[in-house]
Amino acid sequence: MKRILTTAALVCLAMPALAEGDAEKGEKAFNKCKSCHQIVSDTDETIVRGGRTGPNLWGIAGRQAGTVEDFRYGDDLVAAGEAGLVWDEAKFVAYVQDPRGFLKEELDDSGAKSKMSFRVKKGGEDVYAYLAQFGPAEAAADDAATATD
Repeated sequence: MKRILTTAALVCLAMPALAEGDAEKGEKAFNKCKSCHQIVSDTDETIVRGGRTGPNLWGIAGRQAGTVEDFRYGDDLVAAGEAGLVWDEAKFVAYVQDPRGFLKEELDDSGAKSKMSFRVKKGGEDVYAYLAQFGPAEAAADDAATATD
C-alpha cells in the first residue's frame, strides 16, 4: 500500500498543474508566439516549428524561469528564476501580459527589464494550457513508477 501511495504522489508531483485555459484556443493563439518561439522535445522532435529569437517552450509548465540550455536570457529573468520563479499558469499569464512590469514586481526592482517585448493581451491562460501539454512529465511519471517497482 505504501508503494502505491508513493508512486501516486510521485506521478502527481511530476505532472504540471492542470491549466484552466482552453488548449485548442491556445494552439490558435500560439500562432503569434511562434514567430519567436518553437516547441522542440528533449529528443529533438519538432512539435511546432518557429523562430529562435525566444527560448524553446518545451516543458515550460513547472520549469524554473530562465533555464533553457544554450539560450541567452536577459539578466533579470535569470535572476527571477534563481530567486525561485517557476512557471505556473498565474505567473505565465502575468508575464506574457506585461513582461517588464511582471519582472519589476517579481524582483521588486523598478529597473528590471525583459527581452520579450510582445504582450499577449488576452488568452494567456489558453496559451499556457496549450503549452502545458508539451513536456517531460510523462517520462518523469514513467521513471517514478519504475523506481518504486
